[in-house]
Amino acid sequence: MKVLTKNTDYAIRALLSLAASKGGFLSARAISLEQEIPYQFLRRLLQEMIRHGLVSSKEGVSGGFKLAKDPDTIRVSDLIGIFQGPVKVSDCMFRKQICANRARCVLRHEIMRIEQVVQQEFDNITIGKLLRDLDAANASIYAGVLLADKTEKNGRSHPQNKA
Repeated sequence: MKVLTKNTDYAIRALLSLAASKGGFLSARAISLEQEIPYQFLRRLLQEMIRHGLVSSKEGVSGGFKLAKDPDTIRVSDLIGIFQGPVKVSDCMFRKQICANRARCVLRHEIMRIEQVVQQEFDNITIGKLLRDLDAANASIYAGVLLADKTEKNGRSHPQNKA
């Protein structure tokens, strides 16, 4: 069972790059390199996101791609819907046919409840929230590096300073 496909994952990563550019245009090549997404694969994803009104494009030297919507309005559930369809835990299939027990299956009702919960959780995650989470994580890492550098400069980590 895959919750997110490669298409959805790459689309989220591309949108994070665009959101981080604060309204500026980024080339597909720059996004591809930054996010380590195959260039041709990314171009197809960007075209699909243009078609759904999430991204706009501009040709020319100063062109590229940019978000067409506020990052706080782009939900991960929207991207899942675009690139893989509704969240499904089970297809209720048996040998490539709809299960004959589907109508009275008690497990199916529980699975549908779980799918609704998962859908609601993905509805609550936006590109804006993910960008803020990423910025906070990067700030935390940066603070840790600064602290380590400061400790090292104060001589606490040098073996020759130990008694």
